Amino acid sequence: MKVSFWGTRGSLPNSITEKQIKKKILHALVKSLDHRLTDQKSVIDFIDQELSFAERCTYGSNTSCVEIIDTKLLNSDHPEFVICDAGSGLRDFGNKIMASEITGATFHIFISHLHWDHIQGFPFFVPAFISANHVRIYGCHPELEEAFICQQSPRYFPLALRDMPGDISFHILPQNEEIEIAGFRIRTIKQDHPGTSWGYSFSKYGKKIVYSTDSEHNEASEQPDYPFLDFIRDADLLIFDAQYSLLQNLDIKKSWGHSSGVIGTELSSKAGVKKLVLFHNEHTFEDEVLEKMLFDTRRYARLIDPNTKLQIELAYDNLEMEV
Repeated sequence: MKVSFWGTRGSLPNSITEKQIKKKILHALVKSLDHRLTDQKSVIDFIDQELSFAERCTYGSNTSCVEIIDTKLLNSDHPEFVICDAGSGLRDFGNKIMASEITGATFHIFISHLHWDHIQGFPFFVPAFISANHVRIYGCHPELEEAFICQQSPRYFPLALRDMPGDISFHILPQNEEIEIAGFRIRTIKQDHPGTSWGYSFSKYGKKIVYSTDSEHNEASEQPDYPFLDFIRDADLLIFDAQYSLLQNLDIKKSWGHSSGVIGTELSSKAGVKKLVLFHNEHTFEDEVLEKMLFDTRRYARLIDPNTKLQIELAYDNLEMEV
């Protein structure tokens, strides 16, 4: 399987500014003065080998949207897609589908919660305007459909949900029960967040992927019987809300419903997680700040266990990884 990240920011989209781009270019050019760049290959090698990710790229702008890819589902006559959340990244995913000219597909969209940054991409999801496509929206909130209808009401959007030509339906998932959708065994867990959010575990082919965003882990997480530990145990990939620094998480933004890379590292280490991806990146943090948070989180993992095998990455728009 493969996982593609289409949106990784938290709370609201945050586009890169002209000043930030100019700063990156200036920094790269100054750094290049110590190198002999005589042709295109030497320039590319310099970019790839001498510049950090934050210096040469950006972590991105879109809000939460992650695709879990099973190629067997895509190669059939009626392809199926599994998506976590419908933030603004859903627009880019939809554009990719349209460019591939796929029709007659089924899109399974799992919603963590109903805050706007997790559903705001749906009105711009072009595949939902194709009558041959099927869109199945899942969640644990009873008002799931109502929230989608509301954001496309005349006060906020010119086209009503009911006027989108695709076959769109809503499905309330049972709590604390394992279900099967698109061949995945799926479990849910209730999470601490204003209005309540839900985490999802997707298991298939002996692999386990956990999507857990917008969740705060307070003092209860220090207990050995903390339910979240069993939920993520032995996960091959944990996508984890790390919007804040540990200091913010414990002080000024305590009870805001988010977490940090340090807490994600501790929980992952206790539960035997193989790869931790820091997600729902703070929208006010520039790329350099996010990169330092990643560096500090990796250093913390080595401090608590010098022999750790836990891999830690920071999500960015268009990141792809094999599971």
